[in-house]
Amino acid sequence: MCGIAGLFHPFRPEPPAAALLRGMTDAQRHRGPDGEGFHAERHLGFGHRRLAIVDLAGGTQPMATADGAVVVTFNGEIYNHEQLRLELQRLGHVFRSRSDTEVLLHGWRAWGADMPARLVGMFAFALWDREAGRLFLARDPLGEKPLHYAVMPDGGFAFASEIGGLTALPNLPRGLDPVALDDFLALGYVPEPATIEAAIRRLPPAHALMLRLGEPVEAAMPRRYWSPPRMAGQGAADAAESLRARIDAAVRARMMSDVPLGAFLSGGIDSGVVTSLAAEATDHPLATFTIGFAGAADERPDAALVAARYGTRHTSEDGAAADYLAMAREIPRIFGEPFGDTSAVPTLAVSALARRHVTVALSGDGGDEVFAGYRRYRFHMMAEAARRLIPAGLRRGAFGALARAYPKLDRAPRWLRAKATLTELSLDSAMGYYSTVCRIAEARRRALLSPTLRATVAGHDPSDRFVQLMDECDTEDPLLQAQYADLQTYLPGDILAKVDRTSMAVSLEVRPPLLDPALVAWGMALPSAMKLRNGQGKHILREVAAALLPSELLARPKRGFATGLAGHFRARADVIRDRLLGGALADSGMFDLRTLGALVDQHAAKATDHSQALWHLLILEGFFAQRAGAVEPAPKVSAVA
Repeated sequence: MCGIAGLFHPFRPEPPAAALLRGMTDAQRHRGPDGEGFHAERHLGFGHRRLAIVDLAGGTQPMATADGAVVVTFNGEIYNHEQLRLELQRLGHVFRSRSDTEVLLHGWRAWGADMPARLVGMFAFALWDREAGRLFLARDPLGEKPLHYAVMPDGGFAFASEIGGLTALPNLPRGLDPVALDDFLALGYVPEPATIEAAIRRLPPAHALMLRLGEPVEAAMPRRYWSPPRMAGQGAADAAESLRARIDAAVRARMMSDVPLGAFLSGGIDSGVVTSLAAEATDHPLATFTIGFAGAADERPDAALVAARYGTRHTSEDGAAADYLAMAREIPRIFGEPFGDTSAVPTLAVSALARRHVTVALSGDGGDEVFAGYRRYRFHMMAEAARRLIPAGLRRGAFGALARAYPKLDRAPRWLRAKATLTELSLDSAMGYYSTVCRIAEARRRALLSPTLRATVAGHDPSDRFVQLMDECDTEDPLLQAQYADLQTYLPGDILAKVDRTSMAVSLEVRPPLLDPALVAWGMALPSAMKLRNGQGKHILREVAAALLPSELLARPKRGFATGLAGHFRARADVIRDRLLGGALADSGMFDLRTLGALVDQHAAKATDHSQALWHLLILEGFFAQRAGAVEPAPKVSAVA
């Protein structure tokens, strides 16, 4: 696990300035505290920060072939590197190290641009072939590892693992993308391939990019090399047995490490299955880590049951003490842009806890997307069944009117919170699903913006990408449509970005076995009834879990990995008002201050729960304050004792 950076110019033969490369890697030091490396030659320079995991002595980067003609800088892990090494050795390639990085060098010479499709792992890399005059970049199929890039004003090209590696460049144009800001308010993250910085793009998951000497970098277009399934299959009688074998193989592959390894253990099914199989695969007690919140949603007792069953070395902490107002300024620093998922705070905490004991941790991320664990999938399937029975005119007219008239009862029992259900029923399938993932609806978003910004983003609709993705997918399977959309929006944009940035902020590598691409493709293509049955998600994963986990874990409802912020924000309403109306957010001129003030007042008076919108706005305030240099960075999260 590492931080990578580089500069390339297809027309200027001079090597890039060493100070520029060092500035890019220094900004990503947290991603690789174990060492640094640089390579510079005509047209190109690479920088690297290393977190040593495999082949501690021989894996130094950037790494070159014996003749120096091919050079790579690489972030991630290739889990099938030993199999690929044997295949390449049979082709005559000679290796000088045990590192998975070296497989990329020989793999490029054997397979060229087809190499990424052969890799099983999480990765982002840049590879320079001097003889061919080509710079090749690629990112893993699901987007576990990030890769950002920018076309520079002088016609050059820059890339880095994190946004901060690019904003360290003094000649990078600095300007915000207003559409990305609108997307953030709608979704809680900036979706691929955009970033909040207009000049910086993300290479999408499962894509590669080729640049050539003598060709403008603007002409290079990302190319997809892997796609999730768009059609559901038939399933098989032994599907649960097959699933256990597939997960077990994925877990064992991800236990490859020359440094201490553990697992996140939330008390849920996903992390429980991963932990149980990892504990069975090792001959010594596995280290496990839990962050909990006092009250009915506390996962620590459930995690302790699993830990006791498998004899793990278990450590847990209370996450309720987190100061979310302080973290609203720290999160934008860690991410380099606004990020609105509140669970980033406890994810950072559990990462810091784990890093005090291990360097690598397994996680259960991906189970909800692959095996339909989110409650919104159940609602979407119910709404889709109703759509097929109720004429469209009636749905749009009567249900739409009811949705507009029905109060938003955030504090009422769940069975009385019908506004979201009525809204989804009034819409067509894709728009209905989008309404379940949208954080701040269009009318409220527009009211928050200044007239100038409102005019700038007029006509943009964040739902368009969901409509397009769901249209691409199997029109006979609404569950697969929703999963297909999430796999290319929410998973890389929210879940995986959250895990990568928070874990790497404390120099911890996190590996999610449930996101093995072959396992994802197999699970996504299962018939809906094998994933969602009798109103409950993860049916087939539950069958696997029944043999591995205590029965009480399977019976309890899904819990979110976060704490409620409504009361906390009411108690701190004065501080929130000062931040939103008297600081960098107000100075930006992008927001309607009267609407912001009304939002704070309504929340403080308990008229409406605006905690989600207020959190997004506080994150934006923190981002603007960081960008303007108005606040000092918070002290680094304590990781290593």
